[in-house]
Amino acid sequence: MAIEDPIVLSVVSQLLSRSKLGIEKYGTTLEQNNTDDFLQHLKEELMDATLYIEKLQTQIKNK
Repeated sequence: MAIEDPIVLSVVSQLLSRSKLGIEKYGTTLEQNNTDDFLQHLKEELMDATLYIEKLQTQIKNK
């Protein structure tokens, strides 16, 4: 008997949706794309995440 985790299923669904949008936007899959600087993309995403954390911490402090 397999147990399904709704959290995992939600993330899988979101990943599939994101993949579909990416293919539509860029005309390629992540697997096929060998030209982008993925380390740069990751660095920029992590900087964005840091900004979001700072924003939320500021909002919590100001409550």
